[in-house]
Amino acid sequence: MCIDILTLFPHIFDSYLNESILKRAQEKKLVSIHTHNIRDEATDKHHTADDRPYGGGAGMVMIAEPILKTVASITKGSDVKKAKRKVVILSAKGKPFTQKTAYRWAKQYDQLILISSRYEGIDERVKTALKAEEVSIGPYVTTDGDVAAMVLISAVARLVPGVIRLASLAEESHWDALVKEEAEDNGELEYPHYTRPEVLKWKGKKYRVPKLLLTGDHKKIELWRKSKRKKKT
Repeated sequence: MCIDILTLFPHIFDSYLNESILKRAQEKKLVSIHTHNIRDEATDKHHTADDRPYGGGAGMVMIAEPILKTVASITKGSDVKKAKRKVVILSAKGKPFTQKTAYRWAKQYDQLILISSRYEGIDERVKTALKAEEVSIGPYVTTDGDVAAMVLISAVARLVPGVIRLASLAEESHWDALVKEEAEDNGELEYPHYTRPEVLKWKGKKYRVPKLLLTGDHKKIELWRKSKRKKKT
């Protein structure tokens, strides 16, 4: 399996990926893991990767284009079939990641592309353009998506045949859960975020920021955000 990580701080992964089981899995060529610096695809001299959110609010939002370009550079010329590739956004508002998910991904995909979010999150149009799945590692918020990416790598890579002895896996407490229906988290989730540009052009398509966020009508914007929270729940 090949795992690609998109992050603003690739060196965070250096130690984790080069120790213990994951190190041995890579040495045996059972798993291939690569980090990619999102800022490398930023076009301005400061390599800007975030901007203020449309509609106002605290914090910054990660810009779509550098992320999309990074994914495009990863997939260009790849021999992995599209159906065997999974693009994942690590997000507090994503679907809960479970052992069942890890098992399914390990069996179904040859490549995982993990996009690590920071600040207030990633421009929603990244998810739309890439048909990515948002995933959360729990009902809490971390300072970044990097630690969440490590959790996913750890959970999925160990299920790749040969990484860990099957007997060890079968004795684990979560193994039986793979064949059971799991309860959904009904907690309220975060609303979508958007930042500049107002119209994102990507591969011949245009992805626009919702018009309401450009009006400056904060009362209506808050109602919109509340409605989006309910839809995500």
